[in-house]
Amino acid sequence: MNININDIKNGMTIIIDGNLCLIQEFQHVKPGKGPAFVRIKLKNLRTGSIVENTYNTNIKVERAHVDRMAMQYLYSDGENYVFMNNETYEQLEVPASKLEEEKKFIKEGLDIQINSYNGEIIGIELPEKIEFEVIETEPAVKGNTTNNAQKDAKIETGYVVKVPLFINEGERIIISTKDGKYSSRA
Repeated sequence: MNININDIKNGMTIIIDGNLCLIQEFQHVKPGKGPAFVRIKLKNLRTGSIVENTYNTNIKVERAHVDRMAMQYLYSDGENYVFMNNETYEQLEVPASKLEEEKKFIKEGLDIQINSYNGEIIGIELPEKIEFEVIETEPAVKGNTTNNAQKDAKIETGYVVKVPLFINEGERIIISTKDGKYSSRA
């Protein structure tokens, strides 16, 4: 389905210049002189690269229909991450190479959305915040009371995150998947 570039929205998936892209940000610009244009920040869903381009307002883009499936993470065999469809119990393998950023936050039993376009898996959507157990961290050093003092903590997936000094091993914390930062205690 073709749409006018003036009708785009953040989060929409389009095919532009032959690439399957997610619109992260856009801005309509009407300069004092010359024609109006649209500045778009796009994420290529196949390569993961992010580009910012400008386009004339008179062009049409193809809207891409992305299927979203609710799945649950089961396990990883090293090369693939295996997910199960919550309704049909079918299993689906996603190559680890497609989950470079996301695999830091994937743990057994986690419910996620898998996005596909014409049968091709283009990525996954994680919950905004996920609870993890701290498996390794240094004890707080007495006297180290500078403002916002933080230390490293390793969570159950192996990811290392900065946490406040009062967090100890064995505690459960919440991490934001958007920026990979500590959010709060669980």
